[in-house]
Amino acid sequence: MTREEAQQWLQDTLDVSRETLDQLAQLEQSTIESNTHQNLIARSTIEDFWRRHLIDSAQLLLFAKRESAVWLDLGSGAGFPGLVIALLSKYDVVLSGERRKRADHLEAMIAQLKLSNASVLRGRIETQKTAPFAVISARAFAPLERLFALAHHLSSPETLWLLPKGKSAASELEVARITWQGDFRIEPSVTDPDGAIIVATGVQPRRRR
Repeated sequence: MTREEAQQWLQDTLDVSRETLDQLAQLEQSTIESNTHQNLIARSTIEDFWRRHLIDSAQLLLFAKRESAVWLDLGSGAGFPGLVIALLSKYDVVLSGERRKRADHLEAMIAQLKLSNASVLRGRIETQKTAPFAVISARAFAPLERLFALAHHLSSPETLWLLPKGKSAASELEVARITWQGDFRIEPSVTDPDGAIIVATGVQPRRRR
């Protein structure tokens, strides 16, 4: 997928404006510049930035209602998918950053992009105490079983979990089902033929017999 094809996909699929495409280009440039100072993204992904980072993030909106609600992005890292979701939707996006430098980077990007609907939650996610989030995403954060254990206290039965995975999606879900129950399905990734997105609601720990 070329840069032009990625932009066309965003316009055709999510009705993204030219102004927002310019903001995404700004996000690309700033991320690549910051990558020289701290390891935000793999250098091998820079040439394919729009597919590997922007479209890979934006596709999560295909499974979420585009409405005003609070979205938590676990382990936001360089800001994907959280910053992209904030740019493309009306969600109030909370990006989590445990490491100080990463959290500083996220706050700098929010200021640079003038995102009034994004904020940073600093510290370990398992120690946070906030109201349940409508949507929780996590990209390369932790295996599914551990992810639920760390963040379940930030969810409700109505929370929508959107969790991009690679080839391990089916096997991770099989393991997680041993201790967790809910409505799970696996959707194909737009950006990777071997990738998948685990979509879940009603996630609850199984009762021990």
